[in-house]
Amino acid sequence: MTTPLAIRVVFWIWFFAALIVSRFSLLQTGSPSSAQGILLALTAALILAYRRIGAFRSWVDAIDLRRIVLFHATRFVGIYFLLLYRRGELPYEFAVPGGVGDIIVAALALVVGFFPFSEPNRIRAISIWNIVGLIDILLVVFSATRIGMAGGNELAALTRFPLSLLPTFLVPLIIGSHLAIFVRLHHETKTS
Repeated sequence: MTTPLAIRVVFWIWFFAALIVSRFSLLQTGSPSSAQGILLALTAALILAYRRIGAFRSWVDAIDLRRIVLFHATRFVGIYFLLLYRRGELPYEFAVPGGVGDIIVAALALVVGFFPFSEPNRIRAISIWNIVGLIDILLVVFSATRIGMAGGNELAALTRFPLSLLPTFLVPLIIGSHLAIFVRLHHETKTS
């Protein structure tokens, strides 16, 4: 039986595993596309767990939508992307569009999470924000994949701490949470 405590323990184990990968620079030893492969595998595992493990799905579905939206304030990491671009450590085509997009999504998450919308407007605001946020993160992942596949070492900063936590932990959670929000909004609008 999967319990909320067991689910939290699994997330903590996952987080500490991501820290270990970072600490021992394991992403730096792989091919340029290994980080993208890890990201895709973890995202797929998270989606599969949501679809197949009823207790996990129930646990996720019980989280207040505003808390899930506010989790995306972590996307203020886009500020760091811009800083690394100015230092010459990330390429423009990744850092600037991805950084600006993530900053916008993070700022809008704060608005959507804290503004006292009426219920119909809250659902509409979350829906619009969720579409914008998912498109942004998918464009960031696509951009990183395209740059990584071209070879070179332009995205080396993403293999070092703290950015190495993006493909190994944060981005799979971001994508998974967007998809969970779509499911929740679909169910809420069906029951309204």
